[in-house]
Amino acid sequence: MTPYADTNFYTRVYLQLPESAEADRLLRNAKAREAAPLPLTWLHRVEILTAFQLHVFRAADSGQSYISSQQATLAYANFRNDVQKSEFLRSVVIAEVDLEKQFEELVWRRTARHGFRTYDLLHVSFALLLSCDTFWSFDAKASHLAKLEGLKIR
Repeated sequence: MTPYADTNFYTRVYLQLPESAEADRLLRNAKAREAAPLPLTWLHRVEILTAFQLHVFRAADSGQSYISSQQATLAYANFRNDVQKSEFLRSVVIAEVDLEKQFEELVWRRTARHGFRTYDLLHVSFALLLSCDTFWSFDAKASHLAKLEGLKIR
């Protein structure tokens, strides 16, 4: 198994959210099966801090699952620590030209018909370019796109 996890998945690993137990279970099972470490792209790095802070905003704005500023800060510190340790995360680089080509192909094939968002298209493009066979996300649209592209989903 060669999994790819989108940022939506990582927020469940680092914050206490409704699907966190399932995210933790998937990671434990992957480690037990000695799956390859999860790829970490520039998109993950820039998107995860925003994702953590959006949970703080939503908690303050609407009373959804409460994530404090301190919890988000700790989650980001834990994420950065895991990136440095490289135990279950591995930094990867994809040439911009390759990503752009894969992305455009997905957009032309899928977006007008299904309404996929840029970030979902980018994550699935990365997964395909990295020859991943499994896609982990708690986002229904991203998972649907991954499935359409032949990836197994959680």
